Amino acid sequence: MTAASTPVRTRFAPSPTGFLHLGGARTALFSWAFARHYGGTFILRVEDTDLERSTPEAVQAILDGMTWLGLTPDEGPFFQMQHMDRYREVVAQMLSAGTAYHCYSSPDEVEAMRERARAAGQKPRYDGTWRPELGKKLPPIPADRKPVVRFKSPQDGATAWVDMVKGPISFDNTELDDLVIARPDGTPTYNFCVVVDDWDMRITHVLRGDDHVNNTPRQITILRALGAPIPEYGHVPMILGPDGEKLSKRHGAVSVMEYDRDGYLPEGMINYLARLGWSHGDDELFTREQLVAWFDPQHLSKSAAQWDPKKLNWVNAHYIKHYDDQMLAKIVAPRVTARGGDPQRTDLVAVVKLLKDRAETLEQLAEAAMLFCGTFTPANDDLRAQHLTEPARQVLGDFAKQAEALAWDRDKIAALIKSLLAAHGLKMPQLAIPLRVAVAGTTQTPAIDAVLEILGKQTVLARIATVV
Repeated sequence: MTAASTPVRTRFAPSPTGFLHLGGARTALFSWAFARHYGGTFILRVEDTDLERSTPEAVQAILDGMTWLGLTPDEGPFFQMQHMDRYREVVAQMLSAGTAYHCYSSPDEVEAMRERARAAGQKPRYDGTWRPELGKKLPPIPADRKPVVRFKSPQDGATAWVDMVKGPISFDNTELDDLVIARPDGTPTYNFCVVVDDWDMRITHVLRGDDHVNNTPRQITILRALGAPIPEYGHVPMILGPDGEKLSKRHGAVSVMEYDRDGYLPEGMINYLARLGWSHGDDELFTREQLVAWFDPQHLSKSAAQWDPKKLNWVNAHYIKHYDDQMLAKIVAPRVTARGGDPQRTDLVAVVKLLKDRAETLEQLAEAAMLFCGTFTPANDDLRAQHLTEPARQVLGDFAKQAEALAWDRDKIAALIKSLLAAHGLKMPQLAIPLRVAVAGTTQTPAIDAVLEILGKQTVLARIATVV
């Protein structure tokens, strides 16, 4: 790997035709981690030349996703539409140098060429009608037809590179026809813009999805024609859904920001995304700093990764469990408010500290917090009939009487419960469940002494008074 001796410059170059999807986020993460590992530069470049599909909303969605994940670029965002003069300048230089030429074949004529090739059992391609060659007579220029500009691709030999992920890859140059680099209106095409940008931005390493493998030999040949340095390329296999098919909307949320809305922490998402196609031994859980320290493209997998929602939840639960309680309360509060709860009604820090070990997402945590922040709903008649029997109401009454004088903390509440169990000859569920039904309206809560402490003495006694 030459990265250690060369100033590393990586880039993430999304097209703003939709949200930042999971595959794009993982590509951005790998490029970011690679640059950080080598003390290099990570660049964000928005490839917005598809005017029909690119939207400001999609640009913002990409920026929001990058911000949420904490993948801050060192340079950018840059926008290709702001570089049109530069692209036209390079096209003109290539026409002057003879590495590109005007082609007047119409789209219908090009399609006819491809059909003839298919019929002959050959790869469908442009046949070079307008390609200038020594001693070759070109057809008459059609009247009122604006030409495209085609790159004069090498016709013999091979274009090869050692891929950082896949190893040696080679394409026979006879498979690469003369690529259109500028349309009749002068606007440049995707592969050409990428080449000029990578050259101008001094990109040294390109990590991207393996759906770009076929673009790479075209980009390398154009770079060579320009006398530009060739980056090192690494093509990462796609992410598959749990069913083994390509990850898509039918597998659930695929937009990064949907996972924010669904209650995933960016730390958990970064950890999980990194393990989709990259590994460091058997380590499953690691910090962002560890990822940067360990990241090596040689440990990127050659095979497709499989999205596993259960694994993501497990990773996210780990980060929730170890999150700072003050910060956790701060980010859960808006989710409580969105449910109609009041985060100010209770000590939310104590609430999340109690509940976080049971939550896989922030949404689950917020829902559980409604026990303390939401409007109390008394137990239904069936629960009351089943658990608030006469003996149960008697022991609840004793609890309430002795609790009146109690200093209200978890240890003293636990001690009172223990003494009542002994006095009445009961097992824990025989008191804990009636207490839950009386004060929480349900049979399922975290540790009852902790729940009673957070609810507060007056609230607990008032709710017990309605059932004894």
